[in-house]
Amino acid sequence: MDNEKKNASGAKASKTPMYAHGNYAPMHNTCPPTPCRYTGDIPEEFNGGQYVRNGGNPSMNHENGRDVHWFDGDGMLSGVFFRKGKGKAVQPEFVNNYVLTDILLASRASPKLRKPILPSITTLINPRSSMFKIVYAICRAILLVIWSYLNGSKWSIKKISVANTSIIYHSGRALATCENGPPMRVTLPELDTVGWFNGLMAEGEPEDSISPSLTGFGGPGLMGFLKKWTTGHPKVDPISRELIVYHSTFVQPFVHYSVVPDSRSQEASLEQSEPLFNLPVPGVKSAKMMHDFGVSRQHTIIIDLPLSLDPLNLAYNKPVIEYDFYGRTRFGVFPRRKPDQVRWFETEPCCILHTVNSWDDVITDKGTTVNLLACRMTSAAIVFSTGNIRPPPNLRNVEDECRLYYFQFDLSQAENIISHQWALSVIPFELPHVPQHLTMSATQYIYGCTMSKGKFSTALGGAAKIDCLAKLDVKALISKGLRSPPRSVTGSVDSRSAQEILASNDPDDPIKIFQTPPGWYLQECCFVPRTNGVSEDDGWLLTFVFDESQLDEDGFAPVGSKSELWMIDAKTMRMITRIYLPQRVPYGLHGWWFSEDDVCNQRAVETCRSG
Repeated sequence: MDNEKKNASGAKASKTPMYAHGNYAPMHNTCPPTPCRYTGDIPEEFNGGQYVRNGGNPSMNHENGRDVHWFDGDGMLSGVFFRKGKGKAVQPEFVNNYVLTDILLASRASPKLRKPILPSITTLINPRSSMFKIVYAICRAILLVIWSYLNGSKWSIKKISVANTSIIYHSGRALATCENGPPMRVTLPELDTVGWFNGLMAEGEPEDSISPSLTGFGGPGLMGFLKKWTTGHPKVDPISRELIVYHSTFVQPFVHYSVVPDSRSQEASLEQSEPLFNLPVPGVKSAKMMHDFGVSRQHTIIIDLPLSLDPLNLAYNKPVIEYDFYGRTRFGVFPRRKPDQVRWFETEPCCILHTVNSWDDVITDKGTTVNLLACRMTSAAIVFSTGNIRPPPNLRNVEDECRLYYFQFDLSQAENIISHQWALSVIPFELPHVPQHLTMSATQYIYGCTMSKGKFSTALGGAAKIDCLAKLDVKALISKGLRSPPRSVTGSVDSRSAQEILASNDPDDPIKIFQTPPGWYLQECCFVPRTNGVSEDDGWLLTFVFDESQLDEDGFAPVGSKSELWMIDAKTMRMITRIYLPQRVPYGLHGWWFSEDDVCNQRAVETCRSG
């Protein structure tokens, strides 16, 4: 077999990193809304709604030898719209589209470019990257940004986000996100790109009556540019409809914070109708990689990890992104609209890329306990392995693991001590999901990805393959843990492996696992509730699925490979419907379910981007 054989994306077979290989490889074909075959029944709750998932999909330069990371790449949205027909009839339609960011449009306008404009995350985290290589990559990106203003191109690079992380809905807007820029508005169901959202309005929208005293995210100058960098995981309060975000930067005070009301809401209180923009969060001492945070009805939780993201590291001959095995993880808890009242709680070093849910419990007249569920990793190994880099030696000699953890912060106490911190289960758990209408409250069930074998921090040269969805009764598991607390930090309420849970026939088991057939792998799931459901889990899970038997003998996905969208009954954890898509959907990141009301009640758009 010719070792220079190429797959459908154009990548050569030899030395291709696993996170650019198989169904991780990018898909360049974009598809307008296209009818799909399906087997099974589509519940009427899906009519007029749309499921959309975001993910990095590099649009150029897949040559071997260059650095590549799973988190690199231009944002591509893949979705299934459930178009209403006559009566109860429904027709699922697949659609995918690139998010037309400044970076992507400038790249398309510069056909002579041999490499992406932005440096790969792999370049920034690799201990073997020379200072010259890193400085060259950063300076090259800066020069290309400047050149985009000078070369007469229609699209100058004003924002460097690739909008490849997630997608949410707030106040009549679907917003694609990434933490090195503001959100980008897109349309439903076509997934066309409208423009950058600044917290007040999006480019491409009709001019609105906005107070001239409000500037939205960021402001003038370099500091204003950095303060537009908005978390890839904004939170939307399902009751107040507020959008809560933070902005992590390289310059003191390192973290800013914004709360954006739903300007369409008729039920918001006077306080909830007032926006807060760019408030500093005191107490962060250096630039950090912050990917997610927690938000309850009353409080916000900022997570300060021992994971630096600081260009000044280069002055000390260290990678821009570095994990400190002897550092501390800190949780900054404060009232939603008062970041100046932050209280910092410290614990053992760990890495948290995704939170699951947060909620408040009023326990005394003196205060409240704030609760957090998060996917806790014992190191940042996954950040390196997804860039095909051997993780640094684990200096604490702790096994790499990623588990669902419960944290409790008692604000009624004078001392900032974490009351409880332990795992709910020992199974690997990531890419979590809580039904959107139940977030910020003490839900009974949460969902997420796990594996029958293996772990998320895979060995060098491998890639995580997710063959299971887990459903956890966190209410039962937390109650059990509070009655008989496991060892702090290292303990777990449930010590069974995924295989042991799969073998269980207990109908009241607090953990249930859906497993795909051999060779089939799935992605993050999303919950769609049944109308007038009688229990929290009365609804369905959606997930994109791929059969890897379609791969060729070199492990590449040939042209013509196809994915499916599966519907799984969340009560029984059994598949009920398969939707056959016209093309492959690469393994990606985070998605959102948009209801028929969301789709029908989008804000007006004057222009969309093209190029």
